[in-house]
Amino acid sequence: MLRKTHIALALGMAWGFGSNVAQAQQTPIPASDATQLKEITVSSTRTERRVDAVPNTVTVIPASKIEQDGARDIKDLFRNELDVTVRAAPTRFTAAGAATGRAGNEGINIRGLEGNQVLMMVDGARIPAAFSFGAFATGRGDFLELDGIKTVEVLRGPTSTQFGSDGLAGAVSFRTLDPSDLLKVGKSFGGFARSSYASVDHSWANTVGLAGDTGTWQGMLLGSYRRGHEIENKADNDAKNVTRTTANPVDYDNQYLLGKAFLKLSPTQQLGASLELQKRNQDTEVYSARAVPPLASTSTLDLDTRDKIERNKLTLEHRYRNTNAEWLQNAETRLYWQDAKVSQYSAEDRNTAADRTRDNHYQTKVLGLSSVMESNLSGIVEQRLSYGFDWSRSEISGVRDGTVAPFGETFPAKPFPDTTYTIAGAFIQSEIESGKLSIIPGLRFDHYKLTPSAAGYTGGAVSTLSDQAVTPRLGLVWQLDSAFAPYAQLARGFRAPTPDQVNNGFTNLASGYTSVGNASLKAERARSFELGFRGKAGGLRYSMAAFDNNYQDFISQQVVRGTGTAVDPLVFQYINLSKAKIRGAEARAEWQIDSQWQANAGVAYTKGDSEVAGVTTPLDTINPLKFVAGVRYDTSSWGARAQFQHHQAKQADRIAAAATPQFAPASYRLLDIGLYWKPLVNLTVNANLNNVFDSKYWRWSDVRGLADNSSIKDAYTAPGRNAQVSVRYDF
Repeated sequence: MLRKTHIALALGMAWGFGSNVAQAQQTPIPASDATQLKEITVSSTRTERRVDAVPNTVTVIPASKIEQDGARDIKDLFRNELDVTVRAAPTRFTAAGAATGRAGNEGINIRGLEGNQVLMMVDGARIPAAFSFGAFATGRGDFLELDGIKTVEVLRGPTSTQFGSDGLAGAVSFRTLDPSDLLKVGKSFGGFARSSYASVDHSWANTVGLAGDTGTWQGMLLGSYRRGHEIENKADNDAKNVTRTTANPVDYDNQYLLGKAFLKLSPTQQLGASLELQKRNQDTEVYSARAVPPLASTSTLDLDTRDKIERNKLTLEHRYRNTNAEWLQNAETRLYWQDAKVSQYSAEDRNTAADRTRDNHYQTKVLGLSSVMESNLSGIVEQRLSYGFDWSRSEISGVRDGTVAPFGETFPAKPFPDTTYTIAGAFIQSEIESGKLSIIPGLRFDHYKLTPSAAGYTGGAVSTLSDQAVTPRLGLVWQLDSAFAPYAQLARGFRAPTPDQVNNGFTNLASGYTSVGNASLKAERARSFELGFRGKAGGLRYSMAAFDNNYQDFISQQVVRGTGTAVDPLVFQYINLSKAKIRGAEARAEWQIDSQWQANAGVAYTKGDSEVAGVTTPLDTINPLKFVAGVRYDTSSWGARAQFQHHQAKQADRIAAAATPQFAPASYRLLDIGLYWKPLVNLTVNANLNNVFDSKYWRWSDVRGLADNSSIKDAYTAPGRNAQVSVRYDF
């Protein structure tokens, strides 16, 4: 039988470190203060590891901070993050033309890439991909409800070695609450009730969570309901037509239910089941779609929309933990099923032309299985070996329906054929401790396949696409001294094409264009290098990082042939066109002045360009420099905090050239303040005042693509001064 020490040594030598690690000794993780102990990440290596002991930049946001900041959604959640933003345009969509704002919180941007290039997961299950087809656009952010979240981890850099496809720029991992998070030490029953109000959208939210523990069984049930309206901006034109700049009226409600149960089979094993149900409804009166005289026959007189989002997930899991076992110490296996769907209905009243409706649907059903195991190996080399596999099979479909279809089309129509998307991958990773040096090599193999069905699809021929990817990763952390610990990481990543990119078909000969699929699409690929250092001296903790990310085979829809006539129409097709380079740096610091006072500061700068046929163009998804600084005061019964932000202006020469010059927002500064008070041991009141000085400003992430000569710029302004308050009782 092959000895464990030989396995360990072989893995180390495979990465070129055999001569060094052969004499390695296990370095115990040094004791850290209470704050550091909470900063544990499981996304960087898929094993529990301190944030300051991983070879890349990871931030962990706990539920307590989410609640203190009064975050309603993921846009609020990442408000103070240096290099993370969420795009959400104002709700100014039309029935069959523009999709502005229809996708809600579209997705997360990490260091200049966003959308489906960022992996988003809830308890290991992927959030459905975003989709766009004309006026039909679905986002990703509104599939999440923060009331059930325990921690949010933001991992920068390619994550394919850990999770497979999609994480070109990074990954955001949401972990939901467990029964133990609601139970006080020594108690067999407990929970909480919370009520909150936010003036930014006049929303009320109520949450109740209950948990119990019998010794053998542990369970919890959490329910949340939020009801609100449109997000206010800093505009003042209330006209009920296209000149309107104030927000269109919105009524929304969000219902969320989280249930979990765990059965303790033995001191080392437990079985678990969880159920997550979410449903969001939104009605919008789109005044901004109404035409102004003189009216044409097709002019819009009224537009009403009803949007629905649902995500239902069932998970079964097995957990094993035995630190005394000789070979396998930890193992966690999950089997999950998720059904997520978006419905968008629009009813348009037109002047004399026939009124029309649009009834669009997008759905993703996924069955997945994943397993992660850990083995702590002793001998010549001390290391923790982690390995496992992920498999998922998704059924993805979309339908465009309604009345008065576009010229040349018949409803219902599928924008792409129903597609089965299967991805399977296996990985192995070692965390080798050699004195003060941690060496973390990893390797993963993935195979993906898109299998379309021609049933009901009229867009043309369909093609099956399959491929594979090998993604290595190497990380180093050198704990040279508590005040100076450098680290480095080399990583590769990939993102497989989506079904609508491989197979799509739409023809409008009257307008002289058509679109076709591409069975030869290759996956987008990333190569990343990050170098940084961290340290702690007294009450001061700091980190600095620089990164250089290179991307190849970016997928873009382009005109591949045609002159734009009915006889020779323009042919649009998704192709592997461009490559890109994003580089930047960031610095963070936190100073624990004494037991009650704490200060923090950070700055992030990113620059990126894409290249097509030798021509370099600025990447519009890059956000300007951001600086944050804050101070807080904490006692056992009350505390206060203040957070300052400075956002640099978007430079016109860092915006891709367009037929019409684009709007470049000016720099702006914001101040937010917050307060918490505990009048009773179990009662907590949180209050926040955001944008204290009522500044008028535009976020670059929300205004991208807006023309500089637009007369409705104010419609894109961010909220002015707004307040949030919550009351929570724990029992």
